[in-house]
Amino acid sequence: MRVIDMECSVPKRAADDGAAPAATPAPATPAPERPGYGMANYGRIFRSRKDGGDARPATELSAYVEMLERVGIVRAVPFGTTNDELSELLRDYPDRFIGLARISGLLGMRGVRELERRVREEKFQALGVSALVDGIPASDRRYYPLYAKAAELDIPVRIYSSMNYANDRPYDLGHPRHLDQVAIDFPDLVVVCGHIGYPWTEEMIAVAWKHRNVWIDTSAHVPKHYPPAFVHFMKTFGKDKVCFATDST
Repeated sequence: MRVIDMECSVPKRAADDGAAPAATPAPATPAPERPGYGMANYGRIFRSRKDGGDARPATELSAYVEMLERVGIVRAVPFGTTNDELSELLRDYPDRFIGLARISGLLGMRGVRELERRVREEKFQALGVSALVDGIPASDRRYYPLYAKAAELDIPVRIYSSMNYANDRPYDLGHPRHLDQVAIDFPDLVVVCGHIGYPWTEEMIAVAWKHRNVWIDTSAHVPKHYPPAFVHFMKTFGKDKVCFATDST
């Protein structure tokens, strides 16, 4: 079995192993007015992370890479790393990991320049944007310079496409309707939509079926919880439109 995992957690590297400093952050957001507000609400929803700790696996990176080999995962897109951490991983394991540059749409041309540098100089292979993090939907024009650069560089974009649980922003920032507009405006851009579009999975299926350049990934959902419509899609007319992703530790 040869598996490509479109989203998996990797161990945090030791502080003294020469890892690069944190990547350029997105513009700062206001401090929460009270505990558990905003992104911190995820600690209440997902209680395994309620203490705010790093959810990445507590194991040596080399042992983790060996585990990937044993279970048949030949390539993986790391999740929960900074762009600079991922750059280190790509240098050390160029044939194991796929570099997805996560860049805020709020950075403007600074983000576009970073994307080009990551791809051309550091061998990143995809762009990642998040309506959850940025607080703006994927169809917001502030993302469009990034989409245009991704199309020019001939790399795919992975877009957050799900309900969010941050209680300081609209829950439907990741609604599939926003992906429809992106696919219309960028028909040559490969778009991978994360988290099966939950809870609007049937609408996500409709968008993926409508557009030849849109795919869906399964991150953050274990198979036993896939909606019946999604299972049918994978087994029948959408079997070539789904990308496996665990979002696992």
